[in-house]
Amino acid sequence: MPRVRYDFQNLDVYQKALGFAERVYRETEDFPQRVQYSLGDQFRRASLSICNNIAEGAQKRGPAKRQFYGYALNSARECVPMMELAKRLKFLAERNGEAGLEDECFHICNMLYRLIQSTR
Repeated sequence: MPRVRYDFQNLDVYQKALGFAERVYRETEDFPQRVQYSLGDQFRRASLSICNNIAEGAQKRGPAKRQFYGYALNSARECVPMMELAKRLKFLAERNGEAGLEDECFHICNMLYRLIQSTR
């Protein structure tokens, strides 16, 4: 792991979200050209938005902090229908013995929910 420079980089949820975004970027590289812009790009942007909102929210206080963590949670939830559609269209393969993107996203959502609750 690279040297940590910012406090938010120490958050487990940030690290999980960054790993999720990296995996989304890798998985969507092979999407068919006809859906690269629509489904692929939207999926990549939503996954990156999780990380960005955690980073931005970490420096805030009170309601603003919860708001940005809420944006991160919303972005994670936005990934769900894209994952489901990509699986139905056979763009995402299930790998045996490996946590699926859905599992990672679900775990990130739970972590974000607890993080939001902890700021109240």
